[in-house]
Amino acid sequence: MKITEKNDYTEVSGFGEMNLSLTLDCGQAFRWKEENGLWRGTAYGRSVAVESKNGALRFYGSSPEEVQKIWVRYFDLERDYESVVKSFALDERVRTAMERSGTVRILNQEPWEALCSFIISQCNNIPRIKGIINTLCLSFGTQLPGGSFTFPGPEKLARCEAEELDVLRAGYRAPYIIAAARAVASGRLDLEALSKGPLDDARKGLMEIRGVGRKVADCTLLFSMGFSEVFPVDRHIKRAMDEIYPGGLPSCFDPFPGLAQQYIFISQAIAN
Repeated sequence: MKITEKNDYTEVSGFGEMNLSLTLDCGQAFRWKEENGLWRGTAYGRSVAVESKNGALRFYGSSPEEVQKIWVRYFDLERDYESVVKSFALDERVRTAMERSGTVRILNQEPWEALCSFIISQCNNIPRIKGIINTLCLSFGTQLPGGSFTFPGPEKLARCEAEELDVLRAGYRAPYIIAAARAVASGRLDLEALSKGPLDDARKGLMEIRGVGRKVADCTLLFSMGFSEVFPVDRHIKRAMDEIYPGGLPSCFDPFPGLAQQYIFISQAIAN
């Protein structure tokens, strides 16, 4: 992988393949928006515009140091996806999905943002999830240069009562957001410590929070805490498993079950 500073952007090349649009808009994260070929988003308190050109990523408004520190890890650019994809290709259905979609990467998001976002995602559709999260950031986040807003920290939301979140129109999820924020802000739920411990302990710790079930916990573990072996199951994936893999996941998915979940979902969409 190579990071090069250009006149008005920082380029990262040599990391392998990546379908940027699908990676950012497949339900992993909810704060990215495409505008004239550029994907604009905010993560870890920084805003950036990124595009894919000739197998490389161009980051606008981000220095080489920031790209190395934040965005290389965020986009999982140091992982060898080529060997993973070769293993997945042994499954015909997933191979077809990969041929049509290209390589999807698993994002490494900020754990608090991921936890809060997936609490909001419960029994919800993606446009509405994005709308709620956008309002959350506008209402409780900090404005950055250029006009974007940070994701509000747990300390800020921990001081709120549920009715103060009425502006979000998040319904029954509002008390869950507050409960999670208070657990993290107080230190009762130490997300960093959980990310360094055993998977079972991390999952158990997350699920002790009111409103956090197995699906929300597993999405948080996979998309922000580095547990690539986690395989989140929603109704779509459950249906696929029942119909296609009733005996369990094929061994060809062993290198990265979390990524396999994404391709199984894509394969279902193609089939339907």
